[in-house]
Amino acid sequence: MKPIKSTLLTLVFISITTMGCKNSNKTVQTNTITQTDTTIYKGTASVSQGPATVVTENVFECDRGREAPIGTIIATDGTSWTVPALVSFTDDSFPFASDLFNPCTKVEYNSADEALSALDGTDIIEIDEGGEVITAYIFADNYFEMYINGVPVGKDNVPFTQFNSNIVRFKVNKPFTIAMKLVDWEENSGLGSESNRGKAFHPGDGGMVGVFKNANNEIIATTNSNWKAQTFYTAPIKNLSCVSEEDTLRLSTNCNADDSDDGTSYYALHWKIPSDWQLPNFNDSEWPSASEYTNNVIGVDNKPSYTNFTNIFDDSSADARFIWSSNVILDNEVLVRYTVD
Repeated sequence: MKPIKSTLLTLVFISITTMGCKNSNKTVQTNTITQTDTTIYKGTASVSQGPATVVTENVFECDRGREAPIGTIIATDGTSWTVPALVSFTDDSFPFASDLFNPCTKVEYNSADEALSALDGTDIIEIDEGGEVITAYIFADNYFEMYINGVPVGKDNVPFTQFNSNIVRFKVNKPFTIAMKLVDWEENSGLGSESNRGKAFHPGDGGMVGVFKNANNEIIATTNSNWKAQTFYTAPIKNLSCVSEEDTLRLSTNCNADDSDDGTSYYALHWKIPSDWQLPNFNDSEWPSASEYTNNVIGVDNKPSYTNFTNIFDDSSADARFIWSSNVILDNEVLVRYTVD
């Protein structure tokens, strides 16, 4: 095939002054990026190239944890995007989930019963007066925000690492809709990667597993392919010709996800999130089904935040599955939904 002639576009990111959790009142330097022609891409996403402008260097500090930056980036169509996602981590009105196992806070329970016995009931978010108390056990790589019928009920208290797990309790009547924002965080802001395995640009993987129990300690829902999952941020993309779309499927499975020593010229894809995605009446019928992943693929065998609770997550009668979009490595922001009848 005759190569497409490249043109050059110059994107100038204007320096901005922001308040962050670390190094507040920092002025970010102007960052000029030259990029090749993106006419090869025919999908519905906005396309950016190169690193984002970091506006908050780290939203959370943890001993032996990675820094969790927030950045903004301008796409070739002029739209502005927050990476890795627009989250509510610093929003006090969105409640934190309770600890199941958290090396950052040193709250490290050996069993779910031990963790539950430490709760006094003030953690329970009431959605329906007279509803049933539901207990959710969540392990997310890296970060989650959970809504029930559109009401915020719990967010991850560690955005990146160390790896932790959580309990979320809420009071609700059936049927109810679970909606979750899942984020695979990034050290290289806007480039969907981190320093790992001897390389400066290693695309990390995601994955979330959840078990929901009623007041009688009976499992009423687990994560599996019956959930819906849609992608909203994909990076790094080395060559835009590798991505495609089939109806509502946003596919990057043909893209090269190898580590790199220099990923500063790589692309990212961004899709706008519907404003009502977390509400029970949102129509997710056209969203793809969630993809399932094994424990081995996600790599949890050495993480006590998971292995301490395999009797919960790997119950022989209702084994919960790790879920994500179709690409657990390159898709960094994924929304999932499920209705419990």
